[in-house]
Amino acid sequence: MVTRNPIRACGPASKHVPKIKAAFVRRKGEYGMRWPGAVYDGKAAQKMYTEKMKNTARRLEAKFDLRSEPLYNLADAEGWIAETEAEKVDGMVLVMMDRQEHSWPSAQKVARSKIPSIIYSPLGTSFTTNTIHLAETPGCVVYSTNDFSQAAYGMKMLCAAAKMRRTRCVVIKGRKRSEEPLADTGIQMQVVPATTFIEQYHHTPDSKDILAMADDYLRRARQITGATRQDVINGVKSYYVAGKILEREQADAITMDCLGALGKIKVSLPCIAWSRMNDDGIPAACEADYGAVASHIITQYLFDRPGFQQDPVADTADDSIIGAHCSCPTKLNGFEAGPEPFDLMHHHGSRDAVPRTLWQVGHRVTSIDLLPGKGDGSKETDTPSKVLISAGSVLENMDVPPSGGCVVSVKVKFDGYQEVLSFPGFHQIFFYGDYKHQIKDFCQLCKFDAQIV
Repeated sequence: MVTRNPIRACGPASKHVPKIKAAFVRRKGEYGMRWPGAVYDGKAAQKMYTEKMKNTARRLEAKFDLRSEPLYNLADAEGWIAETEAEKVDGMVLVMMDRQEHSWPSAQKVARSKIPSIIYSPLGTSFTTNTIHLAETPGCVVYSTNDFSQAAYGMKMLCAAAKMRRTRCVVIKGRKRSEEPLADTGIQMQVVPATTFIEQYHHTPDSKDILAMADDYLRRARQITGATRQDVINGVKSYYVAGKILEREQADAITMDCLGALGKIKVSLPCIAWSRMNDDGIPAACEADYGAVASHIITQYLFDRPGFQQDPVADTADDSIIGAHCSCPTKLNGFEAGPEPFDLMHHHGSRDAVPRTLWQVGHRVTSIDLLPGKGDGSKETDTPSKVLISAGSVLENMDVPPSGGCVVSVKVKFDGYQEVLSFPGFHQIFFYGDYKHQIKDFCQLCKFDAQIV
């Protein structure tokens, strides 16, 4: 699946290098009888976690600043926090090397700071009496475990949140230009007239790159129904058109009022284009849905894989939800993994060409739906964004036809006892893996209201 001259994100998020400051906290003397006790080798633990944090930061391509000495008293902690806030870094990581004296009071001060924070407490450095006061603190997530992968995910959340807050999304709709923040996500929605896309499309020839990509889709398709080579060429052209607009607008993500702008004219709907952009790690949402934009961004930045924006349909025969839409990515296992098999078909409107991706039956999936709040969170009257989260397993890939509706229709049986006829949300993002608790943590870090459905 090779793309000649693939398009890339061009906005502030793509250029931002997240900065994380970290520190250890402990007594200066010997541990003795008090936890973690004389049996705990604090120096060895500090060396080990230093290497783990540095390696994680390298993988995340983040700038990492670890305090050379642990925080030996509360004054050290207060000074470090003040320094961190003054530098306006993207996140703090405090590693607990002690349960006594100033250690957890320091953690409480970190949790109350203006900077998103992760508190990592290896076993032996806390009781639940220490963690209970911080467990649900907005802007801070606590991990109490020897499993460093949780702390590494915490660092990943800090980086993802930093990128999200700097993401610029171009919105193709209407007739006027405008720009506005998306509630408390920090995402900037940059609206450009629909004619921007249409005019660029008409001025884009069927280049060698476009023809090569179209033929690659035709070659790799499991089967082709209805869609012609020219249909595929027309759809692939939108990929390059979108790339030009991203470059011109210096944007990281894209969405479009596709049906409103193109539904009554012969310009191809961008179903293949959006599928390919999501495969390439560029969040691309259908129908100018702002919440879906944010959900795509969270999915990609946190889990390095694309998601499927869909219309939820209830099936009361087996209490499942069918996610139906006509634009679905193929790299469901991750950006660096191979694609899932797909068919090429006409859109459910019997026009254009769309890839019908086949989901692995039995695979665990997560659903995320961000409902934008009111305001940016700076006023008391503002309300936080709400994120609806579900997890379940793939039951079936529905055939359309004989069913009606969108040609990608994946049936999922979700956990829990939610009545499917009143399944909340719309245009939720389905993606591979069971990550409901990880997303809940991300919501706490970003001060969103999380609801596991």
